[in-house]
Amino acid sequence: MTERVLVAGGTGFIGGHVVAKLSAAGHHVIVLARRRERARHLLLLPTVRVVEADPFEPATWARYTRDVTAAINLVGTLHAHGRNSLERVHVAFPRVLTAACDRAGISRILHMSALGASPDAPSRYQRSKAAGEAVITESGLAWTIFRPSVVFGRNDTFLNLFAKLARWFPVIPLAAANARFQPIFVGDVAACMARALVDDETIGQRFELCGPTIYTLGELVRYVAETSGRPRPIAPLGPALANLQARVMEWLPGPLLTRDNLASMQRDNVCEGCFPDLFGIAPAALEAIAPEYLAPLSRRSRFDVFRAQGGR
Repeated sequence: MTERVLVAGGTGFIGGHVVAKLSAAGHHVIVLARRRERARHLLLLPTVRVVEADPFEPATWARYTRDVTAAINLVGTLHAHGRNSLERVHVAFPRVLTAACDRAGISRILHMSALGASPDAPSRYQRSKAAGEAVITESGLAWTIFRPSVVFGRNDTFLNLFAKLARWFPVIPLAAANARFQPIFVGDVAACMARALVDDETIGQRFELCGPTIYTLGELVRYVAETSGRPRPIAPLGPALANLQARVMEWLPGPLLTRDNLASMQRDNVCEGCFPDLFGIAPAALEAIAPEYLAPLSRRSRFDVFRAQGGR
């Protein structure tokens, strides 16, 4: 079944993989981009059209929703910046999107949320994600919601951040070193979303997406440092120093850590059950993927052999 899909947030890290997967499946994809130059990596994909438009403007949707059969919302932010507060991005935008879908007669929507989203979560980020989910589920549309743990892959802002820390610091001072995560490969997230688009069994369901292994933050940072060729000792910070570190880092451009991020890590970012059988995927191990983009060039060839033997 071929769909005509409008994707909001398609130029980001996860979005690029989702759009590529949809294109490979033969779907016609319209990607809304605030700045078209940020979508250069999508322009050569067959069946993909990139349009420069403001997704918050109702006129945008009136212009580009003609004959569209489904919408995918990948718009999200980890840090509030400028007028783009967490509430505007995660709650107000889903309202704009669902209203536009209703006006255009689009009944199907896929929505990217986050693991740990809950009205009583410790962080504003998680609470805003939960409020966005409520907008989607109360819209009357045929919805599917995805809740991934932290997502990794080439050009991610997760493992690559730790690699930068290993370059900058001889010893890495680390807040919330014992917080637990279950990272999921971006290619697996994209594959699940593409499958859900054409599988009615996924309608009205929330799917938690996690990789096969649980790590503490300290273990992840140590692994990334070693894999990137810069092994570093980890200095775990207590609550007071962690809060001070986050307070200082909030003032940096593109903050590495905020107090709200720290609050999110009060709860483990792990899935309650196994990977959903419906998608027919065995999620990739972090160790099978990450060396491809973290390891020095001299070490990558042997990791390529391991990945080939593992079918990745």
